[in-house]
Amino acid sequence: MLNVLAKERIIAPPDYNRWKVPVASVSIHLCIGSVYAWSLFNPPLTQIHGVVTSAAADWKLSEVVWIFSVAIVFLGLAAALAGRWLETVGPRMVGFVAACCWGGGFLVSAVGILTHERWLLYLGYGVLGGCGLGLGYVSPVSTLIRWFPDRRGMATGLAIMGFGGGAMIATVLKQWLLKNLYEAPTYLGPETQVELLLREGIRYTETADGTLQEVVVLTASAAARLPVAADPGVYLVGTGNVGVAGTFITLGLIYFLVMLWAAFFYRIPAPGWAPRGWKPPDEETSRRKMISHEHVDIDQALKTPQFYQLWIVLCFNVTAGIGVLSVAKTMMSEIFSTLSVVTEGFAATYVLMISVFNMAGRIIWASASDKLGRRNTYTVFFVLGILLYASIPITASQMSVDPRVLWLVCFYAATMIIFTMYGGGFATIPAYLADIFGTRFVGGIHGRLLTAWSMAGILGPVLTTWLRENSKLEAISELASKADPETFRAAFGAGREQLALLVEKKTVTLSALLEIAPPGTVDPTPNLYNTTMIVMCVLLGIALISNWRMRPVHTRHHMGPQGS
Repeated sequence: MLNVLAKERIIAPPDYNRWKVPVASVSIHLCIGSVYAWSLFNPPLTQIHGVVTSAAADWKLSEVVWIFSVAIVFLGLAAALAGRWLETVGPRMVGFVAACCWGGGFLVSAVGILTHERWLLYLGYGVLGGCGLGLGYVSPVSTLIRWFPDRRGMATGLAIMGFGGGAMIATVLKQWLLKNLYEAPTYLGPETQVELLLREGIRYTETADGTLQEVVVLTASAAARLPVAADPGVYLVGTGNVGVAGTFITLGLIYFLVMLWAAFFYRIPAPGWAPRGWKPPDEETSRRKMISHEHVDIDQALKTPQFYQLWIVLCFNVTAGIGVLSVAKTMMSEIFSTLSVVTEGFAATYVLMISVFNMAGRIIWASASDKLGRRNTYTVFFVLGILLYASIPITASQMSVDPRVLWLVCFYAATMIIFTMYGGGFATIPAYLADIFGTRFVGGIHGRLLTAWSMAGILGPVLTTWLRENSKLEAISELASKADPETFRAAFGAGREQLALLVEKKTVTLSALLEIAPPGTVDPTPNLYNTTMIVMCVLLGIALISNWRMRPVHTRHHMGPQGS
């Protein structure tokens, strides 16, 4: 088996059609790219017990988002550690191991969901799946750059385009699976017809035999955002099924089989191969576009300032985009909750469109960088990105005071452009590395640079959820202070002095407080992400400076004529 996977077995003959290689690369990236549709799992994973809404024992959004972060961390770590191994064993071996890790990670996570053991989700999707992500991500990059020395940006854009497009396919597939595997919980009736008891912030109802059973109360506004029809009222906790465990099992098997098939289609060019009629760029073009004809060893690259400048460029560009990606569906629903057009299906379609523009940006911007040059391309990303991120708080603030579809259109357009540049940044960085450090060890250097993605996988979601949580708690506190004390007690079974406990047990929510708020109270929900967007603008500004200062690598770092 190992002999079949060996690098020596996949050297292509002289007449091999190089355009076959991107097919295998895109197939693997389509599978691992489903990680970008993680936000579709947020609602069901936070409602496993309550099903229609979160019960007291259900996981919080911040706990679920961290699983996504761990996967991205291990993506970068696996890519960094596997860089030199990839150059030794070849892409087929690496692709095979990636298939085992990514598919197996879903199956381990499914066990964690069924047993409600969160650590198994961290181990499965986060650690094991993250390693599969990293190995699957780097396996085709250096191979494609060697097959397409005449079109480096386009070649890496083709492969990494699949990573952006993976979420597009996954969104449709996940929605279909979740909907078909969903089972509604037991409905007890409207809230006014069910006697509710409060114990330590948790709602219960007494059954016919005198036992207390936990219940959740579904508000009308929350019911409108569910993927299936449900009546507002009281539901019995522990009944029904959100369908997320079955979805994980199905996806794990599908991804393993597709990635295994793709890994066996990898081929590498023979030493000295070059496209027919191709000549390396002349000295003037190389100088203008900062393209080096020399090579830098993997370890030597870490001693150059250029590596760390590119690390900052990638890290902060990804931090800004991935923070929004991790909560995309939730953010759309919260900012535009007052618009009737923003249904559960609309929010899910938003995630799908993110994938479309993310994918399109990868091939469009990467191909454009062949003409513009890599540094100029990233300058466009950061200048335009700062303007677009700064526009989101303005749009959200307008939604609070004057809800109109116009603000939804502005938000949609801004975020779609942002995600073309987010995807374009990923697709352009391998070619940027090849320009700066040469092509000989670009796969290994790229793997180590992806530790920036690991850091961004922590920074983006953590900043987004932490800042959102602070904004939410402030909004809840302010709304509670405006509510009539007796109305508050009647609605939640306890006084405002127990607000912290009621919020912790998910009994008090923003939507529930708005139903008892005085007339004319402004909904604070659209503004939950304003601070986050300002912070992202600052990070993009730092990345802009780092990119602007990029210069060619000093000659002392170049390899000698014998590779020394």
